[in-house]
Amino acid sequence: MKAQMRVERDHLKKKIPEFSVGDTVRVHVKVVEGEKVRTQIFQGTVIGRRGGGIRETFIVRKISSNIAVERIFPLHSPNVLKIELIRKGRVRRAQITYMKTRKGKQARITGARVVPGSAKAKGGKASPDPDEEAPAESEVTSPESQSEETTPAETAVE
Repeated sequence: MKAQMRVERDHLKKKIPEFSVGDTVRVHVKVVEGEKVRTQIFQGTVIGRRGGGIRETFIVRKISSNIAVERIFPLHSPNVLKIELIRKGRVRRAQITYMKTRKGKQARITGARVVPGSAKAKGGKASPDPDEEAPAESEVTSPESQSEETTPAETAVE
């Protein structure tokens, strides 16, 4: 392993959600204004990713007051506090810079909403909840067994 990679390995972030170009993300950024430190949220569509290792960056584009704003974020920067995946987009390009020329309905990207905290938002496949148990076979009733049973009202009439 090269010496440069050994040094960089210590500075890489461990928990980064899996996101790609076309996804809508919410980036929490640490902003320092004088002596105040606050968190600013930048939500938009990822239009590109590039680089690798410690130098990996991604570009997020959003429309604010009919003005397009693009921002480049270093993925492993300490100023990027958290990245939340809001929506998975389906695109067939590595860079979707063509979105810069599109407006209105043409600028839409097809995709599916991601539930925060789900396995898909974390990059894995959805798995059944371990706390939730499957019903036992004796508890499962079929429509035939329900028709055979009689209610107390029916027995009183007979």
